[in-house]
Amino acid sequence: MNLIARLSERSWEPASDRLDPSHRPSAGAVGLTLYAVVMAVMFSLLVAAYVMRMGLHAAMGHADDWAAMPDPPLLWINSAVLVMSSIAWEMARRAAIRGRASMASLAGGVLGLCFLGGQWMLWRHYQAAGYYLATNPANAFFYLLTALHGLHIIGGLGAAGWVLASRNPGQVRLCALYWHLLLLIWILIAVLLLLT
Repeated sequence: MNLIARLSERSWEPASDRLDPSHRPSAGAVGLTLYAVVMAVMFSLLVAAYVMRMGLHAAMGHADDWAAMPDPPLLWINSAVLVMSSIAWEMARRAAIRGRASMASLAGGVLGLCFLGGQWMLWRHYQAAGYYLATNPANAFFYLLTALHGLHIIGGLGAAGWVLASRNPGQVRLCALYWHLLLLIWILIAVLLLLT
């Protein structure tokens, strides 16, 4: 089916009236795709603002108010926990494809909770060291980016809870894809913060 026919498809009509119902994506897949696009645009705009703000101060010779935060080992530990969570979701997705139930999705959710707990500990570590939100623009961007990422993790955990309760293997795939997207965004945020 060509792209124009797929875009003009009216999903509310009965399947017999549509061109080719076998190629119609699920509502969850469409929703996840749209959500991923919105999330990518939002984080891209924040990253662009971060880079422009950092570059503007350096260009004007006012770099004294832009002080990057140090990267403690907890940042790397949290990153490893998120990688393990994404791996667990991938294992759950593969098990669901084979029609088997897996405890990997539960492990992925628990590791997601551990990541959030680790992020909270990281914030407390930074605050104890005097790196407050209002101290300088670099700190504000760090807290903003990590808070938004944390909110997306919380949303993913809510979806994971629903998937675990419904025991729907088709939804495990979407949950795994969402988790992989969260990992990719986290890697980009971490690289941005560490390199600048």
